[in-house]
Amino acid sequence: MKKVLLTLLFLLMGAVLVFAAEAKKKEVKTVADGKKISIEYTLKLEDGTKVDSNVGGKPFTFIQGKHQIIPGLEKAIAGMKIGETKDIVVPPEEGYGPVRKEAFREVDKKRLPADALKVGTMLQGRDPSGGVIYARVAEVKEKTVVLDFNHPLAGKKLYFSVKILDIQDK
Repeated sequence: MKKVLLTLLFLLMGAVLVFAAEAKKKEVKTVADGKKISIEYTLKLEDGTKVDSNVGGKPFTFIQGKHQIIPGLEKAIAGMKIGETKDIVVPPEEGYGPVRKEAFREVDKKRLPADALKVGTMLQGRDPSGGVIYARVAEVKEKTVVLDFNHPLAGKKLYFSVKILDIQDK
C-alpha cells in the first residue's frame, strides 16, 4: 500500500512539474518597466511626411520605464505583446515638448559662415562644457540671424506605427 501511495505521489508531482513547464512556455510576455524591448517603427508627421523608420533594418532596443524614449510612446506601448502592432499619436507635450520662445537667440551675422545664412539651415556647435548643440536658422535679418535651439520636432504631433519584435528580462 505504501509503495502504491509513493508511486501515485511521484506521478502526481511529475504531472504538476509538466503542467508548470507548459504554463511557463505559454506565458505571454508584455511590455513592462524594466524589460528590454525591441521594436520596429515608422515615425510620420501630421502631413504624412516620414521622419524616420527602421522597418527592414536593425530593431530599435531600449529599456522600458527608463525614459530612453519619449514619454508618449513609452506610455502607449505598455502592455503590448510580441508581434503586436499599434498606431500611436503622440501630442507635443508627450513628445519633444512645445516650441519654447526662450530657445530662440539672435546672433551677429558675422559669427556664421556665409553659406549658413539661409532659413532652415541646420548648424552644429558646442556649448560651454563642450557638449554638441544644434540650431536651425529661423530668420535672417539685416545684421543678425535668429537661431532656433528647440528640438526639430518640438511642437509637432507625432504619428508612430510600432511593432513589438522582442521582450526580454534585463
